[in-house]
Amino acid sequence: MTQALELAARRTLPDEGAVTRHDGAVFDLRRRRDLAAAEVPDWEALRERAAALKTHTLDHLDTYLERFEARATEAGAVVHWAEDAADLRRIATELLRAHKVERVAKSKSMLTEECGLNAHLESQGIHVVDTDLGERIVQLQGEPPSHIIVPAIHRSRAEIGALFHERMGTPRGETDPEKLTRAARRDLRSRFLSAQAGITGVNFAVAETGSIVVCTNEGNADLGMSIPRLHVACMGLEKLVPRMEDLPVFLRLLARSATGQPITAYTSVVTGPREGAELHIIVVDNGRSALLADPGHRSALGCIRCGACLNTCPVYRRAGGHAYEGPIPGPIGAVLAPALHPAGAALPHASSLCGSCTAVCPVRIDLHDQLLAWRRELPRPRGEALLGWLAALVLRSPSLYRLAGRLGRLSWPILGVRFPGNPAASWLRGRKLPRHPGASFASRWARRGQGTGP
Repeated sequence: MTQALELAARRTLPDEGAVTRHDGAVFDLRRRRDLAAAEVPDWEALRERAAALKTHTLDHLDTYLERFEARATEAGAVVHWAEDAADLRRIATELLRAHKVERVAKSKSMLTEECGLNAHLESQGIHVVDTDLGERIVQLQGEPPSHIIVPAIHRSRAEIGALFHERMGTPRGETDPEKLTRAARRDLRSRFLSAQAGITGVNFAVAETGSIVVCTNEGNADLGMSIPRLHVACMGLEKLVPRMEDLPVFLRLLARSATGQPITAYTSVVTGPREGAELHIIVVDNGRSALLADPGHRSALGCIRCGACLNTCPVYRRAGGHAYEGPIPGPIGAVLAPALHPAGAALPHASSLCGSCTAVCPVRIDLHDQLLAWRRELPRPRGEALLGWLAALVLRSPSLYRLAGRLGRLSWPILGVRFPGNPAASWLRGRKLPRHPGASFASRWARRGQGTGP
């Protein structure tokens, strides 16, 4: 873990209790994923098929994007193209202003988080209400989501109860999830009814039909799309699948990988606007074309945003999503950040390279290999570069290797003591040293040969 990530993690999850709670809650999603995957006899075949479909689509993305635009336009939608985040913000603002919109109901969208749409619209006098329960919690808290699927997983029931008491008037000390959810539903109902436009993300887009697919567990996107007369859908250009018959492959994988469900509660396929309404689809690049042109990292565009890699990652589970200081945390965030956000160049170094992320990815993205590749391509943190140089020096010399072993065994009791100035203090803050290893193997072997020891 890089020093910056470690400092951010201590701000996000300030004590061991918060870390333990977050770790347990996130890994429970990994456990559910494993159980759900085990119930599908052709699980690995599904993963292979999904990976092949994504590879094919990315190889022919220009063709499928043109086909999608043509079919969506034929169905009555208006397709806009946004080169970057500023373009997305500009197009969305112009559409809302043209329709004199002041109130927006918005469903979960990692793309709009990436592009800072909420804050921009608020600065333009357009009030945005996030209607996903987790997103609403973090919006009221004034913070970004910390997870792709469960945005408020870093918050305890007590913290959410206190927030709802302050902002929604629930009884003080209320922590029952069902009662808190009912309070949120009451609060959101009037906001849905008064919204003049709905903004959604897009989970998948079908080139064959020009359809967009939105998956939720709360039905909030459906209300946001169906009550107002204006629907603005924001999609990354990598969200395409070629044909409608390809869609079930991803739907079978998405919910199982994310939360262990057989399928999301609401899967809405939208082909054109309903009568008397407008559908505007903003297709966003924002660095994706550059990533597509990079043969070493283009497979990261196959991500379906299930969050499985976050749920299994030992660094994410103990650091929390806000420590990544970017819109997408975890292994996939660390892979995408250097390409999409130059400030995220240090994130590939914040990984154990254990490979667990790759093992659970439903579309078989080689995440740990890509993290390792980024480490080779990006400047290394100064401290890590120095340690790497020292390690290489020691490992090249048998005499230095033996000397380092002796020094390590002698300093072991000191390293484990938490005192001011201890050079290992940062490392020890979240770890405990194992038992002292005792004599080296070489010395034990020598004593054995001399008949003086085991």
